[in-house]
Amino acid sequence: MHFTDAKAALTRWNGLNIYRGCAHGCVYCDSRSDCYRFTHPFEDIEVKQNAPDILEALLQTKRKKIIISTGSMSDPYQPCEKELLLTRRFLELIDRYGFGASVITKSDLVLRDIDLFERIQKKAKSVLQMTLTIADDSLSHILEPNVCTTSRRYEVLKAFQERGIPVVVWMTPILPFLTDTEENVRTLLAYCFDAGVKGIICWNAGMTLRSGDREYYYRALDRYFPGLSERYRRQYGNAYEVISPDNAKLMRIFHMECEKHGVLHDPDDCFRYLAELPQRQTQLSLFEDGCNSI
Repeated sequence: MHFTDAKAALTRWNGLNIYRGCAHGCVYCDSRSDCYRFTHPFEDIEVKQNAPDILEALLQTKRKKIIISTGSMSDPYQPCEKELLLTRRFLELIDRYGFGASVITKSDLVLRDIDLFERIQKKAKSVLQMTLTIADDSLSHILEPNVCTTSRRYEVLKAFQERGIPVVVWMTPILPFLTDTEENVRTLLAYCFDAGVKGIICWNAGMTLRSGDREYYYRALDRYFPGLSERYRRQYGNAYEVISPDNAKLMRIFHMECEKHGVLHDPDDCFRYLAELPQRQTQLSLFEDGCNSI
């Protein structure tokens, strides 16, 4: 872990990454790709120590209320977050200034801050985005070694459901010849439907592999599933999109079941929902503030 100062607060998509790099060790992580130009080892977490200060300065001057997200590049609930509390500070600022918040994570540490999610949801809008991609916990331990299992993440979703906080699940990537089974897809969907999620993002039954990410993934396959990386090479070569041979069947199940349960399943619809800050809630908050001042 090392510390640095952030130069800018928000991306053009209204996102803020507090950390850069990740300790979760997921073997399929696209953020390892060379195109992101890491100048330090991926597991050596870069901490943007001044990110909350920059965010607060921006929130103080931003007139239009929006939803601000964190976690698109690196998980905001790294193990070091237990001590640093930068993500909690992020949520406290969002709450204080009346903005909306959306957080992407795989970690059950997010439960620590469920009180802030609840407060933000009552005044504006908060959304938990969580990845569920490997239903089998023993396989999850191999492929996502340093983060809680999917069954534990399901418990997190249930806790947020009980507090009335909406959830969008990332059911991606689906790994060819490992998790591209009907059993895996149906089990993940059952978790989602029982937890009452608002939407599920899944472009296809597949994954992406780029330089840097591909080599790391293949080394993991060689370690745990000898011979499987050679199967990938024969099937896909150096393709960026690596799609399961069972993609059509699995996606048909995915869309049909989501439609049946009234869950958003078109990625564009999910992203629209994540970006929308309901004016009704914002106006209600302003009205209540005005009434309290009379």
